[in-house]
Amino acid sequence: MFKLLGNLFLPAAAAGMVSFATYHVAWTSRELPRPEPLVEPARAPYSKTVAGSGLVEARTENIAIGSALSGVILEVYVPAEQVGKHVAAGAPLFRVDDRHLRAQLTLNEANLAAAEAQLAKLEAAPRAEELPPSEARVRAALANVALLKDKYQRTSKLVARQAATIEEGVERKLALEVGLQQLAQARTEYALLRAGSWAPDKATARAAVAQARAQVEQAKTEVERALVRAPADGDVLQVNVRAGESVGTQPGQALIVLGNVRTLHVRADIDEDDIPRFRPGSPARASLRGDSRIVYPLRFVRVEPFVIPKKCLTGDNTERVDTRVLQVIYELDAADKLVYVGQQLDVFIESNVSPPALTRYGQ
Repeated sequence: MFKLLGNLFLPAAAAGMVSFATYHVAWTSRELPRPEPLVEPARAPYSKTVAGSGLVEARTENIAIGSALSGVILEVYVPAEQVGKHVAAGAPLFRVDDRHLRAQLTLNEANLAAAEAQLAKLEAAPRAEELPPSEARVRAALANVALLKDKYQRTSKLVARQAATIEEGVERKLALEVGLQQLAQARTEYALLRAGSWAPDKATARAAVAQARAQVEQAKTEVERALVRAPADGDVLQVNVRAGESVGTQPGQALIVLGNVRTLHVRADIDEDDIPRFRPGSPARASLRGDSRIVYPLRFVRVEPFVIPKKCLTGDNTERVDTRVLQVIYELDAADKLVYVGQQLDVFIESNVSPPALTRYGQ
């Protein structure tokens, strides 16, 4: 009985497996319907086209504002809540801690005041009050010389009559010589006083004033460097700094990104294989990614004549990253404000040269 059931079950199971395999192969090999694209791809508006990806940037390019000094941020005049605000050239953006610099400036200004006072003192010499005492000393020396001369003459006559000793005559003579020297000293001091300060002393004082003034200007410059200002008119595109944060002076640190977005530019990358077909000044258009129906006319601005490695990637799986590109700048008329800085566009440039036909290898 069991043997009969086994002989019937095994063929039935085998037939069922064959039927399932046949159905599975037929189901998996059927042609699936082609899915509709989520976004309509951009289409070239010209019969002969050079295509490339474009990156929207400000007319002044995207200016990454850094700090000339390292330290702690004390104030941010354009906080993150005001991103998009238009600032004029020279407007303050943020200030690094400059309290020690201001203290140094105060000290340097005090040193400058002392140096200027010393120079003024030398240039004002002699004081009017100093001349009368010096003149009085000259007159006193003259009177003393007259007195000593009279005594010497009287003593000389007495010595000649032998009424006085020779020693007294010599003593009177030497006393007269001392008086004459004192008179010469008084006159010299009076002349020196009337002449005023010595020219080299004035030159030294002027040099000290110049040095002190230079130190003041240096301190002012350091204080000014602590206050970061906008280098050009533009809109604040990004703020990456907050009050209380510490910043350094390493290059490439974009604390604030600034740019003039009243007029936008598109930096189009043209692959090096398409450069021979590109002509500067040719008509060009850009389509918006996500809605290719929105097309913007482009106005040629300039070519940057330096081919560089490709950096602006679109994310396409077939995109080559080992190629080099020529960057062309166009002006974008985006009055509807649907385009933002940093956005990628598909750029199409009219060309009067067809792409070269493919040939077999070796031909």
